[in-house]
Amino acid sequence: MTTEIPGVAGYGVNAAALAAQYESITFEEVYRDLIHLLPASPASVLDIGAGSGRDAAALACRGYQVVAVEPTPELRREGQVRHGALGIEWVDDHLPTLKVTRQAKRRFGLILLGAVWMHLDLPERKAAMEAVAGLVVDGGQVFMSLRHGPIPAGRRMFDVSAEETANLAAEHGLYCHYRCEREDALGRSGVRWSFLALQRFTLKPRTDGLEEDAVRAGRPA
Repeated sequence: MTTEIPGVAGYGVNAAALAAQYESITFEEVYRDLIHLLPASPASVLDIGAGSGRDAAALACRGYQVVAVEPTPELRREGQVRHGALGIEWVDDHLPTLKVTRQAKRRFGLILLGAVWMHLDLPERKAAMEAVAGLVVDGGQVFMSLRHGPIPAGRRMFDVSAEETANLAAEHGLYCHYRCEREDALGRSGVRWSFLALQRFTLKPRTDGLEEDAVRAGRPA
């Protein structure tokens, strides 16, 4: 499967080193700006592009029911070995279609897309946003991080803006209620990240301002 997925190029051969790099920082450090928006446990969580399972493991330890999607077999094995005792459900699936996950007909209170979205070109991002939106419960959230800066050799990446992402999400009923930008947690030169929290509503939030505080607080208006 992985040979057909352009976005995972370079990850399998470097899986052990990448897993060590991912695990060198914590979920709390990476998502420090969004942690206050986490739903109450035991909500269901889908971690798309779970890598070594660092974030999936942290959320499982917090009492969430976690499904970890990772298309690269070598990284998936790293995660299963490192965090095998935590009851994480591992799935071999990938963006933009998430075919396996969607066929299971499950929906989630929180979806993580950490350092994943930049691997997709524009047509893939459009298809992926539709797929992701269909997996979120009403009132549920999507946490995303977008990488900006130099592209590592051998990787397929695009510099995707927070504005484009928020606008595309809104077309599918996911509205940005929190956004920030900050430095790279690993200290890499020239690399910065945008973090977005999106929330699903059956209807678009009102524009009279009354819903804004509720949206920022991470609950439906």
